[in-house]
Amino acid sequence: MERTGLAEFLRSRRESLRPEDVGVVAGARRRVRGLRREEVAQLAAMSVDYYSRLERGSGSEPSTSMLDALARVFRLSLDERDHLYRLAGHNAPDRVSGTSHVSPALLRVLDNLSATPAFVVSDIAEPLAQNSLAVALFGDWSRFSGDDRSGIHRWFTRPDSERAVYPPEDRERQGRSLVASLRIAVTRRGANSSAARLARELERSSPEFARLWADHDVAHRFEDHKVLVHPEVGTIRFDCQALFSEDQSQTLVVLSVPPRGAEAEKLRLLSVLGSTRFTS
Repeated sequence: MERTGLAEFLRSRRESLRPEDVGVVAGARRRVRGLRREEVAQLAAMSVDYYSRLERGSGSEPSTSMLDALARVFRLSLDERDHLYRLAGHNAPDRVSGTSHVSPALLRVLDNLSATPAFVVSDIAEPLAQNSLAVALFGDWSRFSGDDRSGIHRWFTRPDSERAVYPPEDRERQGRSLVASLRIAVTRRGANSSAARLARELERSSPEFARLWADHDVAHRFEDHKVLVHPEVGTIRFDCQALFSEDQSQTLVVLSVPPRGAEAEKLRLLSVLGSTRFTS
């Protein structure tokens, strides 16, 4: 671990960001350049004391999950993320086999989407980032670990809970869409990848997945319209747009409604309910 190099790199990244780059309200009396240390710590879900020690060159070796969180906060490119890993004494993650690193370009777009649900997922439907309305609509995906981090895995192994947000008539189409996108991920990543392992495990454990996998559908499928069911707000009909990273490994999904009418009222209610949960 290169303590001095890591400290200088973290400090330079923190000072290069503007608060508005990461959705922080700057305030009228702000005197520091870039973000404050406590803002970085809060965004990365770590203690202020620990992050401050890293910047002073006196902290213990950070875990890879902490490094991933810092890479997201600082909007690091893949080259910058790999540099961060090496300074911290870790090998850089394999770029081909899948990663928790979020495309900075997609994050910049997500940062500006506060009035509509939006989220970033990997090519095997692992959650990489959610805004507050997406959490209010789907729940906090960051609570999942292991194989359950993949929404595809949860769809076929936890159907009672995972599919509740979709009306029954749309569930076949959604399952088929997930399988078709997984086949693309397997081809892109290779036979020894986590995507291929996921497909093999689901073929063994889920007859429904095996049936759909045998159809050899291949597609990035994001319907123009999506109907979702919230337990308190009810049914909301969304327009759905998808924006892919350059290498097609990550997708930003944006769910919007017309600015007036019943769907807009439901979305405003969802926002209020979500804010109540987040502050309670």
